[in-house]
Amino acid sequence: MGDPRLGSRLKDVRTAAGLTQQGLADLAGVSRKTINTVENGVFIPSTLLALDLARALETTVEALFFLKD
Repeated sequence: MGDPRLGSRLKDVRTAAGLTQQGLADLAGVSRKTINTVENGVFIPSTLLALDLARALETTVEALFFLKD
């Protein structure tokens, strides 16, 4: 399950880029369900997936994910 310490801006960045969950999933090579579970904090992405998502959105991992203090 997710970790309450991890915050995500994935949905905001994805929607600002004009992408659906399926569109981002296609770019990152994962399923739409994976995008959904990451956005909802159910699943914490691996480092590799976080990097793939950042690349697909032309941003950095730090712009997508952050630690809650």
